[in-house]
Amino acid sequence: MKEFLSNEEIKFVYLDISENMLNLKMFLKYRDSFPQFSDIKESGRVGLPCIVINNGEDIIFDKSLLDIDALKLQ
Repeated sequence: MKEFLSNEEIKFVYLDISENMLNLKMFLKYRDSFPQFSDIKESGRVGLPCIVINNGEDIIFDKSLLDIDALKLQ
């Protein structure tokens, strides 16, 4: 997803959860708190990669579901 967003010239912050504990905790906060992860957790998956838009306004797991034009305006 990182390469895809870069190629589309979309501004984003990339966080690697294995880089440090803060990044892992941030991801786990979303994973444990947001209903978008319910099906993923029930099926035993982690939920990565994912794109969190505007602090959880939307969480996308499939890049084909992104509204690229809307993201470019942000």
